[in-house]
Amino acid sequence: MNKQLYIFAVILCVGIFITNAQQKEMAKPDQEFELELEAGYRYFVNDAQFAGQLDHYPSIALRPDYSIEWNKGYESINFTGFFRVDRDDERTHWDVRELYYQKAKSNWELSVGLKKIYWGVAESNHLVDIINQTDAVETFDGEEKLGQPMVQYSYITNKMGTFDFFYLPFNRKRTFTGEKGRLRFGTVIDQDDIGYESGAKEWRQDFAVRWKHYFGIFDVGLSHFYGTGREPLFIFDPFGNIESFYPVINQTGIDVQITHDAFLWKIESIYRNADAQDFVALVAGLEYTFSNIDGNGLDIGLLGEYLYDERDELSLNALQNDVFFGSRLAFNDIQDTSILIGGVADLESSSKIFSLEASRRFGSNWRAEIETRIFSSVADDELILGNFKEDSFLRFTISRFF
Repeated sequence: MNKQLYIFAVILCVGIFITNAQQKEMAKPDQEFELELEAGYRYFVNDAQFAGQLDHYPSIALRPDYSIEWNKGYESINFTGFFRVDRDDERTHWDVRELYYQKAKSNWELSVGLKKIYWGVAESNHLVDIINQTDAVETFDGEEKLGQPMVQYSYITNKMGTFDFFYLPFNRKRTFTGEKGRLRFGTVIDQDDIGYESGAKEWRQDFAVRWKHYFGIFDVGLSHFYGTGREPLFIFDPFGNIESFYPVINQTGIDVQITHDAFLWKIESIYRNADAQDFVALVAGLEYTFSNIDGNGLDIGLLGEYLYDERDELSLNALQNDVFFGSRLAFNDIQDTSILIGGVADLESSSKIFSLEASRRFGSNWRAEIETRIFSSVADDELILGNFKEDSFLRFTISRFF
């Protein structure tokens, strides 16, 4: 990440802490530190599709987490780091996921620094989640995010809901797999070669606002983002070359979750406007949970969602007219055992993606995880998925917490 930005965040948080300590007598602050050490291994089942790619990828990752609170918990500094070493040079990277100062009062909160924000309710695709950049070398599903520099002010009311305002002074570029890595395009994308539509480049000043509230069984969120988009726009020419840049966008989003007995009804939708493209995208579906089956604590959830994106094949996630189906198993045991199995089927072609994610704790300090992705019957004319059709993989990790 940008070194000057990181240094600025450190100085900011330390300066705020020292200033507060000098201005008033403080009780002994509460501190917490946790370190996760992860050993991982990814194995790709099929022979590589492109030159330079490998089949076996062992890796090691570190995730330190530190927080310090004072002023009766109303003020804090929070830090989450990340570092990975992998055979793919681009997947060997480090990041400050979070490093921010937070101050809270009875009905408002202020956060300054690098932070991760999550919006959305859907399982298969998080359309409204626009604040943070995707760490695309970490996971195929886009769940991992880079830390975003921001000033966040939240105003909380009982009758009108919560209002979040964001000032975003710096845009972070998406990470992409290197030449040795899998799950990449035939042409290796250098993230530093991707330009910006804005003349201010990554320093364009962006803004976002979100309102969320609940009405009985309805949980509703409305959001708007104006600034440099987190998703680069790719234009493919007939010779296989790729022109790419980060456009300036307006994105309006809505997410709704309805809780009724054992049903969760979910919908996310966005309208994104830019000089280069306008489009609407939608995810809608439901989840039904069979709880405490036979009295042994097992919960089984059945999930189904429909995904639509007007960009069709130009959608980077390749989810333009698809159906997601799956099941979530939560054993509710002391080992926190869980399994999520599912798949995505394209309604316009034969392409399918099957997935399985499982995790379980061992003792109080160990956790094991398994993930697999299987690309099946990918159509030859699939613009995005066609590059990944030989990249079915199995990932196993074991983590130790200190």
